[in-house]
Amino acid sequence: MSETVIRVAGLGKSYVTAAGLFPALKGVGLEIRRGEFVAIMGPSGSGKSTFMNLLGCLDTPTSGEYWLVGREVAHMPGDELALLRNRTIGFVFQGFNLLPRMTLEENVALPLVYSGIARESRRGRARQMLAKVGLEGYAGSLPACISGGQQQRVAIARALINAPRLILADEPTGNLDSHTGEEIMALFGQLNGEGITVVLVTHEANIAAHARRQVRFFDGHIVSDVQTPRPLSAVIPAQAGIQ
Repeated sequence: MSETVIRVAGLGKSYVTAAGLFPALKGVGLEIRRGEFVAIMGPSGSGKSTFMNLLGCLDTPTSGEYWLVGREVAHMPGDELALLRNRTIGFVFQGFNLLPRMTLEENVALPLVYSGIARESRRGRARQMLAKVGLEGYAGSLPACISGGQQQRVAIARALINAPRLILADEPTGNLDSHTGEEIMALFGQLNGEGITVVLVTHEANIAAHARRQVRFFDGHIVSDVQTPRPLSAVIPAQAGIQ
């Protein structure tokens, strides 16, 4: 039986608002195993983004349990949690979140700075990751000099730099045209084929169709959790140079 990467039970999150306490997530239970490719779906306000923030240890639950690669994280000390998160999870965001005054190589290497890796080792590893996403010739470029699709590739390279077991992607194709979005989904498919667990939030059915499993949220609850009958398989263009 494959390893359980994520397990949540009775997970709840409430926020204090001007109108009173708002329960954004209500007793959610879910298990995700190593090597799965899962799409999290639902309308605005359904709880999917809150759920992803909790999975990424970017927020803490109000109630319930969260186990990440076999460790209960809800009450883990901050420094220990940061170390586990940095070693286990790679993040990809809709807005790329690249630092504009840093080169692509420096952006990709940034997580290694917090790991205490020597500069030359960081540079070598960053160049390897840029090559993996088809951008080996762009190490010295700034983010403003490349396209949105290329910026998202850089963000994926940065997510891979610490060899994570899990990638969490929040609307990773939301700022891209459909063709470029398909290329990014092909890259996620390739990474999943290499054994990396991929969990992504999307509101687009055609993007979710690339995942092998679709979990739908509504009003703070999971209302469906189904296997995709025939997952779409995007193809990475040969000119992208990804290998």
